Amino acid sequence: MNDRTRILVVDDETQISRVLKTTLNSQGYEVKTATDGASGFDAAMDWNPDLIVTDLSMPGMSGIELCRAVRERSQVPIIVLSVRGEEKNKVEALDAGADDYVTKPFSVNELLARVRANLRRVATEAPASEPIEDGDFYINAESRQVRVHGKEVRLTPKEFELLTFMARHPGKVLTHRVLLNAVWGGQSVQQPEYLRVFINQLRKKIEASDEPKYILTEPWVGYRFQPDGKPL
Repeated sequence: MNDRTRILVVDDETQISRVLKTTLNSQGYEVKTATDGASGFDAAMDWNPDLIVTDLSMPGMSGIELCRAVRERSQVPIIVLSVRGEEKNKVEALDAGADDYVTKPFSVNELLARVRANLRRVATEAPASEPIEDGDFYINAESRQVRVHGKEVRLTPKEFELLTFMARHPGKVLTHRVLLNAVWGGQSVQQPEYLRVFINQLRKKIEASDEPKYILTEPWVGYRFQPDGKPL
């Protein structure tokens, strides 16, 4: 029985698809490729991959449309590939359900790190009722207790909600819109200053220095939570 991790690559550039397939195969992954969003969606539904890597700019169904379509039926991790200057499209893809992004031209090592991180996040994701024990963090939703490196940290209710939501998606890029909706609801999406203020407050309480290592800023996009304080 074949139990290798399955990765679906969706890209209309044959050379990139070939490089990705060769690279991922060399790491022990089983890889299938598709040349456009529509065939990529069909493959995602028929093949049931463990992770999808998709380009954003494709003829017909775009990578953004693919993210939306897949998200209606599956929570499989999705990594989008975007060229520099596509910030708006990148954010739109993340809001549509993508989990992460890699900017073209990309390094193979960075892509492999993103793949491992997203597969690891899914494998270790705890049910909402269970305490989170990840990296330097212990978070108990029932007792509302937070410990960082074994030291208790006292948070306000909103700070706790924000940290808990981020901790349930470690290593994942979370856009401003996603975070605002999750913690404050849809009425606050036009008030990103809420988020900036609370992120700063959280950092003062959990970070050991002025150089953040747990809550990382993704410029113009959002934030990424690294519970072990180590880069991907």
